[in-house]
Amino acid sequence: MGEVVDGSPEAAALREIVPGVYAWVQPDGSWWVNNAGVITGDDGTVIVDTCATEQRTRRFLDAVPGPVRIAVSTHHHGDHTYGNSLLPDETVIIAHEATRAVQLTDPIIDGCPPFWSPRPDWGRVSRRPADLVFRTDLTVFTGRRRVDLIHPGFTAHTVGDVVAWLPEERVLFSGDLLFHGLTPLVFMGSLDGALRSLDWIADFEPAHVVPGHGPLIAAGPLPGVLAAHERYYRLVLEAAKDGLRDGLGPLEAARRTDLGEFGGWADAERLVLNLHRAYADAGGAEMDLVAALTDAMTWNGGPLATSV
Repeated sequence: MGEVVDGSPEAAALREIVPGVYAWVQPDGSWWVNNAGVITGDDGTVIVDTCATEQRTRRFLDAVPGPVRIAVSTHHHGDHTYGNSLLPDETVIIAHEATRAVQLTDPIIDGCPPFWSPRPDWGRVSRRPADLVFRTDLTVFTGRRRVDLIHPGFTAHTVGDVVAWLPEERVLFSGDLLFHGLTPLVFMGSLDGALRSLDWIADFEPAHVVPGHGPLIAAGPLPGVLAAHERYYRLVLEAAKDGLRDGLGPLEAARRTDLGEFGGWADAERLVLNLHRAYADAGGAEMDLVAALTDAMTWNGGPLATSV
């Protein structure tokens, strides 16, 4: 197994990447424990994502310098958005139009099902969808600092993925298009799209990447991180192809899959969820979320571990 990291809220830290641009890094980056970003300027602060729970989000917001004028949601998942409701009323929340649509119907914020242990305690958060949406790209400024918000043009981690790109500083906030050092999750997206997104990210040629989960990524290690993602996604696609050929369900296909180099990544049970996505896409059907999470629990031998 991978290194054991302190995943408590107190272990989170605001790390300056370049002057005035920060990453909020939350170890261990596993289920419901995400990274976020802070971009300062003369006109106030832009943040990239919030956190899953009231406790984690308040700790993040207490560390943010200056008033939060704009909050960007990189996608709809609750670990990046449930804390939006704790932002000041005057903060404008921006997301892709598909992200807002899913936020309006997300059932998990109303009561987390028993797939995780300990079951997350959201605290006093409530549904707060985006105020401003876009379809392809949108540029915002704080002072002279430019932030480009860009959708890849296809479904990848989710249907509404957005990156925040600072072209002058060459800093990329990738959201969950990248997981660094732990198992990627695409069960609400597309394996093919996730593969396409890797070249799309590489084309930015960033000097610094803030992944949705895990440690920061510098330009030098980035090609290796992207290559590891590609190998993992291809492993999932191959396992799905073989399982479908042999008449196996996603759980059975996962049980006979050798994770090899990826066996040490945290949250290995996501293989089952990713296989459910691959099976659904191959059959042109909707994925059964409850069945997928139930199978992941079975493969894991119990609820999925989290620290929220």
